[in-house]
Amino acid sequence: MQQDEVAARVRQVVDAAGVSAREFARRIVIDPSKLSRSLNGTRRFTAAELARIADIGAVDVRWLLGSAAGAAAGADMDAAGRTASGTAVTASPVRSASASRAPVPSPDGGRPLQIVRETVRLIAERGFHAVRVADIAAACHTSTAAIHYHFPGRDELLEAAVRWCMDEDTRRRSDATAGTRHAGDELRLLIELQTPRTEQQRRQWCVWLDLWAEAARSTTVGRLHVEYYRQWRGTVAAVIRRGVEQGVFRPVDADGAALALTALIDGLASQVLATEPGGQEDGIPGTGAQAMHDALIAHVDACLTAPTAG
Repeated sequence: MQQDEVAARVRQVVDAAGVSAREFARRIVIDPSKLSRSLNGTRRFTAAELARIADIGAVDVRWLLGSAAGAAAGADMDAAGRTASGTAVTASPVRSASASRAPVPSPDGGRPLQIVRETVRLIAERGFHAVRVADIAAACHTSTAAIHYHFPGRDELLEAAVRWCMDEDTRRRSDATAGTRHAGDELRLLIELQTPRTEQQRRQWCVWLDLWAEAARSTTVGRLHVEYYRQWRGTVAAVIRRGVEQGVFRPVDADGAALALTALIDGLASQVLATEPGGQEDGIPGTGAQAMHDALIAHVDACLTAPTAG
C-alpha cells in the first residue's frame, strides 16, 4: 500500500508539471520505462529519484513518502548525511524551510538538471575520470552532499549524463528537421548537425568520445550506448527510406546505408576532433570540419542520390 501511495503522489507531481511522463522522466534524468514501471507499482522509486522528483516538483520529499514512513525514511537519510533537517513531517506537499533538506534555490530546470549539465561540460573539458564530485559541486555552487543527495554514486551520475546527452541530441535533431518534407534536405540537415564546427558541437562530440570508451567498460553505459545508436540509425534509415519513396534516393537497403553513413560520421568526427578548431593537422588537408562535411555530402551524392533527382 505504501508503494502505491508514493506512486500516486508522484503522479500528482507529474500531472501538476503539465508535461508528458516522458518529458518528466527527461527532467528527472531517468529512463522513461523506469518511471512508468514505478508509477504502475511494479518498481520502487529510489531515494535519489524521489529527491529529484521533489526538486523538480518543488515539494517536500517526505510528503512523497507519506507521513509515518516518510519520517522514518527522513531519519535514515539524516543519518546518511543527505538531509539537513530533523523536523517533524509536514502534511503539506510544498517544500518549506523545514523540508527534508536545506532550502537551496534551484536554478532553471531544477538542481538535478544543473548537476547533469555541469557534469557533461566538465567531462567535455577534462574527461570523465578526471572529474571529481567536488569539481561538479563547485561548478554548481553547492556542496558535495547536495550532489550525492541527487546522485548517490558516480555510476548513477554517469548514467544520468549519458541519458541527458542522448535526450538533448534527439531533441536538437527533432527541432532542426521539424517540417522538413524533402528527404534529401533532411539528411543534409542531420549531417550538418553532426559536423563539429562550433564550440558546442565539438564539446558534444568530446563527451561522446569519452562515453564510447566508458561504454566498453560499463554494462549500464553500454546498454545506453546501444539504445542511442539504435535510435540514431533508425532515424537515418527512416529518412533514407522516405527518400527512396520520394525518388530522391536510389532503391538501396535503408538499414545498411544508415549503418555505413553513421559509421562514416563517427570516424570522420574523431579525426576532426584531433585537430584545432577550424584547422587541420600539420597542414594535412581533409582533416577539418568543412572537409568532413564535404566528404559526407559526397558520400550521399555518390551512394544514395538518385541520378534524376534534382
